[in-house]
This record gives sequence, structure tokens and C-alpha cells, in this order.
Amino acid sequence: MEIKKSSKADLENKKTVFMQIGVVIVLSIALIAFEWSTTDYSLDPSLVTAQYDGEEEIIPITKQEEVKPPPPPPPQVTDILNIVEDDVELDDVLDIFDTEMDDVREFDMTISMEMEEEERDDTEIFTIVEESPEFPGGEAALLRYLAQNTKYPPIAQENNITGRVMVQFVVEPTGDVSNVKVMRPVDPSLDREAIRVVQSLPRFKPGKQRNRPVRVYYTVPINFTLQNQ
Repeated sequence: MEIKKSSKADLENKKTVFMQIGVVIVLSIALIAFEWSTTDYSLDPSLVTAQYDGEEEIIPITKQEEVKPPPPPPPQVTDILNIVEDDVELDDVLDIFDTEMDDVREFDMTISMEMEEEERDDTEIFTIVEESPEFPGGEAALLRYLAQNTKYPPIAQENNITGRVMVQFVVEPTGDVSNVKVMRPVDPSLDREAIRVVQSLPRFKPGKQRNRPVRVYYTVPINFTLQNQ
């Protein structure tokens, strides 16, 4: 069977057309390639410099201080020994003092100063001492003496006045009582009686400080009470 070809399917007739189309396409591409423009980019050198300056690390310039050598030591002064012949008289005279006599004088001065201090301390009144003053027979004997020798003032009895009178006095180095005064008053009549009975106290055994009799404060309470109360 013989194959029949269609005139539309025959490409031999269209070969020149395809060639012309190809040539046109190639020329167009070549023309476009020649007409293609490129953009030039320029870099501002000032920006580069500024950016570089910002990133540059500045190294400070240091200068090492010069170490001065220590000053030379002062010249040592040595004693000059003068050798003198035996027949030459010396102007300097050596004085010899008796040190023992000086020690004795200083010791005497120390003793005299201590004696003066002791004489000045005779006027001082102590509150606390090494050995307190003591009434003959002790504190119980003192309270018993005050109770037996105190007389209740009649005016205080009539007015029913009672209370405790605190009396302070000084025991002298001789043991005598002095400087009697009321520290806590109750009534004038009771205060006067308390002073009177304290002034009548016999001698105490004096108080001592450093084994020496001294003046010492002493305080006693005197109670005034009525029997019918």
C-alpha cells in the first residue's frame, strides 16, 4: 500500500521561513546584547575613611617614669682622737660626782612628798574604806544604845507623828563623832532628837585606809514609833 503525504504536513516548503525566523531571533539577541547598559558603582572614600577611623584602636602613648637613684648616705663623722703628750696640761677638768648622795637626796624627797600627801589626806572623808568604823560591841550594840537613849518628843506624841529619820555623821580618826546631820527628815522635833542622841554616842573604833586611821562617813536609821499604834 502506498503512503500518501499531505501537502500541509510537508515541511520542505517551509524551511526558508524557519531559517529567516531563526536569523531574526539571533540578530535580535545580538542587538540586545550590544545595547545592554551596565551601572557603575562608585564608593565614597570619605565614608570608608570615617568607618575606618571609628574602628581603629588608639593606643595611648605611655612614658615610663625615670627612677631616680637614692641619695648618697651622709658622710659619717668619726670622733677625732687627739693624742697629747704627758707634759701638756689639759684644759678640761673631769668632775666626779657622788651618785650615792644623789640617790639618798632623791629618796629623802620621795619620803617628804609622801608625808605631805598623807598630811593633806587627813581632811578627806571616805565613804568606803578597807576597815569600816566599828561601834564598841558591834552594830547590835549601836542599835540597842540608840533605842535606850532616844526620848520621844512630847509634841510628836500628842500629834501622833512617827517615822524613820536617817542621820549621817563622820567618825574621826580618833573615833569621835562629828558633822552630824539629817539626811531624811520627818518632823523638826524628831529630827532634833535624832541629832542629839547621835552626838551622844561613845567613841567608835576608827576606820582605816592603808593601815592608817581616816575620816569615814557613817549613816544610821532611827525609828520613832508609838506603842498604841
